[in-house]
Amino acid sequence: MTPRTTEHVTVNGPAGAIEVVLNVPGPSLRGIALICHPHPLQGGTLDNKVVQTLAKTFFALRYAAVRFNFRGVGQSGGSFDDGVGETDDALAVLALARGRFGEALPVALAGFSFGSFVQTQVARRVQAERLVLVGAAVNRFTVPTVPADTIVVHGEEDDVVPLADVFAWARPQQLPIVVFPGCGHFFHGRLPQLARIVTALWPPQAQRTDPR
Repeated sequence: MTPRTTEHVTVNGPAGAIEVVLNVPGPSLRGIALICHPHPLQGGTLDNKVVQTLAKTFFALRYAAVRFNFRGVGQSGGSFDDGVGETDDALAVLALARGRFGEALPVALAGFSFGSFVQTQVARRVQAERLVLVGAAVNRFTVPTVPADTIVVHGEEDDVVPLADVFAWARPQQLPIVVFPGCGHFFHGRLPQLARIVTALWPPQAQRTDPR
């Protein structure tokens, strides 16, 4: 991603303006990747390093990478709404992306920490190609069952969301988890590895043409 492929826009959301960053690899797109950041009250923004890594990863896979600030963060209006309003924000941003890039394009949903929880709520209301949940906050929110092909990545030494809690959530679903040994919640020093893992686990498909 470069400044030439980066665009800052604002969309009208349920609680006011929503600050959005688009990274578009070109006119021929494989899909749209909506990416959600960590908890707004704990410093989470669209510039979070894990969120940026996910955006770069999907950009390289030829998805339009769409990041945004939840309500009350950066230039986004409103205030924290415990995931309910944030889900509505995500849907508003997704509507913008679909209107711009094409309704027929598949949608990937990716989130980090609190953003993972929000994406599981979004997935209940839209048809998603696949989910990517990094450092999923399963101990702080009621995270529903997810599709069997969901990519779940977690750090062995996560002190925000203990790995044991993630196993307890995933076990009834028989859902595999990719565990990074010796890794904490924020994946310090492991971001290139995170990008490689998501890329390797993403299904190889022929590039699709933007239907515009």
